[in-house]
Amino acid sequence: MDYAITNLRDVEDSAAKFGYGDRQESRFPSTDLGTESTGLAYHVVKPGQRQPFGHRHDQAEEVHVVISGSGTLKLGDETHPVRALDAIRVAPGVARGFEAGPEGLEYVVFGPHHENDGDLLKDFWDD
Repeated sequence: MDYAITNLRDVEDSAAKFGYGDRQESRFPSTDLGTESTGLAYHVVKPGQRQPFGHRHDQAEEVHVVISGSGTLKLGDETHPVRALDAIRVAPGVARGFEAGPEGLEYVVFGPHHENDGDLLKDFWDD
Protein backbone atom coordinates (compact mmCIF):
# COMPACT_ATOMS: atom_id res chain seq x y z
CA MET A 1 0.00 0.00 0.00
CA ASP A 2 1.22 3.53 -0.72
CA TYR A 3 0.17 4.99 2.64
CA ALA A 4 -0.49 4.10 6.28
CA ILE A 5 -2.33 5.83 9.12
CA THR A 6 -1.49 5.02 12.74
CA ASN A 7 -2.38 6.84 15.94
CA LEU A 8 0.85 7.20 17.93
CA ARG A 9 -0.91 6.32 21.20
CA ASP A 10 -1.92 2.94 19.71
CA VAL A 11 1.72 1.90 19.17
CA GLU A 12 3.29 -0.35 21.84
CA ASP A 13 4.94 1.58 24.69
CA SER A 14 8.56 0.39 24.76
CA ALA A 15 9.31 2.30 27.98
CA ALA A 16 6.68 0.30 29.89
CA LYS A 17 7.82 -2.92 28.20
CA PHE A 18 11.39 -2.40 29.50
CA GLY A 19 10.47 -1.18 32.99
CA TYR A 20 10.67 2.60 32.52
CA GLY A 21 6.93 3.29 32.52
CA ASP A 22 7.14 5.25 35.77
CA ARG A 23 9.24 7.91 33.96
CA GLN A 24 8.05 8.04 30.38
CA GLU A 25 6.31 6.56 27.37
CA SER A 26 8.30 5.73 24.22
CA ARG A 27 6.57 4.61 21.04
CA PHE A 28 8.33 3.71 17.77
CA PRO A 29 5.74 3.44 14.97
CA SER A 30 8.02 2.66 12.01
CA THR A 31 6.86 -0.96 11.80
CA ASP A 32 3.20 0.01 12.22
CA LEU A 33 3.59 2.56 9.41
CA GLY A 34 5.75 0.33 7.22
CA THR A 35 8.47 2.95 6.79
CA GLU A 36 11.53 1.93 4.82
CA SER A 37 14.00 4.73 5.48
CA THR A 38 12.33 7.14 7.93
CA GLY A 39 12.63 6.83 11.69
CA LEU A 40 9.92 8.23 13.94
CA ALA A 41 9.46 8.19 17.71
CA TYR A 42 6.88 9.61 20.10
CA HIS A 43 7.92 10.27 23.70
CA VAL A 44 6.09 11.50 26.78
CA VAL A 45 8.30 12.31 29.77
CA LYS A 46 6.22 12.41 32.93
CA PRO A 47 6.14 15.57 35.10
CA GLY A 48 9.43 16.20 36.90
CA GLN A 49 11.07 13.07 35.46
CA ARG A 50 14.26 12.55 33.44
CA GLN A 51 14.65 9.98 30.75
CA PRO A 52 16.50 7.04 32.33
CA PHE A 53 19.43 7.37 29.92
CA GLY A 54 20.70 9.52 27.07
CA HIS A 55 21.44 8.30 23.58
CA ARG A 56 23.34 9.23 20.43
CA HIS A 57 23.58 8.05 16.84
CA ASP A 58 26.65 7.53 14.67
CA GLN A 59 24.87 8.25 11.38
CA ALA A 60 21.38 9.67 11.90
CA GLU A 61 20.62 13.37 12.13
CA GLU A 62 17.38 13.86 14.08
CA VAL A 63 14.82 16.62 14.49
CA HIS A 64 12.98 16.70 17.82
CA VAL A 65 9.74 18.70 17.99
CA VAL A 66 8.19 19.48 21.37
CA ILE A 67 4.42 19.05 21.08
CA SER A 68 3.42 20.10 24.58
CA GLY A 69 4.82 20.90 27.99
CA SER A 70 8.29 22.13 28.77
CA GLY A 71 11.54 21.01 30.32
CA THR A 72 15.25 20.77 29.74
CA LEU A 73 17.18 19.20 26.89
CA LYS A 74 20.73 18.08 27.60
CA LEU A 75 22.98 18.07 24.51
CA GLY A 76 26.44 16.78 25.39
CA ASP A 77 27.42 18.80 28.47
CA GLU A 78 25.05 21.72 27.77
CA THR A 79 21.45 22.14 28.90
CA HIS A 80 18.76 24.14 27.14
CA PRO A 81 15.20 25.01 28.18
CA VAL A 82 12.57 23.74 25.73
CA ARG A 83 8.85 24.43 25.32
CA ALA A 84 5.97 23.60 23.02
CA LEU A 85 6.73 23.96 19.31
CA ASP A 86 10.50 24.14 19.75
CA ALA A 87 12.21 22.22 16.95
CA ILE A 88 15.74 20.99 17.66
CA ARG A 89 18.14 19.52 15.09
CA VAL A 90 20.69 17.13 16.59
CA ALA A 91 23.69 16.06 14.49
CA PRO A 92 25.12 12.53 14.57
CA GLY A 93 27.42 11.93 17.52
CA VAL A 94 25.72 14.40 19.89
CA ALA A 95 24.40 12.78 23.07
CA ARG A 96 20.92 13.91 24.08
CA GLY A 97 18.26 13.42 26.75
CA PHE A 98 15.17 15.21 28.07
CA GLU A 99 13.93 16.16 31.53
CA ALA A 100 10.30 17.23 31.92
CA GLY A 101 9.07 20.29 33.76
CA PRO A 102 6.13 20.24 36.19
CA GLU A 103 3.52 19.74 33.42
CA GLY A 104 5.44 16.98 31.62
CA LEU A 105 6.97 16.99 28.14
CA GLU A 106 5.66 15.45 24.93
CA TYR A 107 7.72 15.34 21.72
CA VAL A 108 8.24 13.55 18.42
CA VAL A 109 11.52 12.69 16.71
CA PHE A 110 12.10 12.34 12.96
CA GLY A 111 15.18 11.21 11.09
CA PRO A 112 16.62 8.64 8.72
CA HIS A 113 16.53 5.06 9.92
CA HIS A 114 19.91 3.30 10.06
CA GLU A 115 19.89 -0.24 11.41
CA ASN A 116 21.83 -0.62 14.71
CA ASP A 117 22.74 3.10 14.73
CA GLY A 118 22.41 4.13 18.33
CA ASP A 119 24.11 3.98 21.70
CA LEU A 120 22.27 4.11 25.02
CA LEU A 121 24.19 6.14 27.60
CA LYS A 122 23.24 4.90 31.06
CA ASP A 123 25.54 7.37 32.90
CA PHE A 124 24.35 10.36 30.84
CA TRP A 125 22.77 12.24 33.75
CA ASP A 126 25.70 11.74 36.18
CA ASP A 127 26.70 15.16 37.46
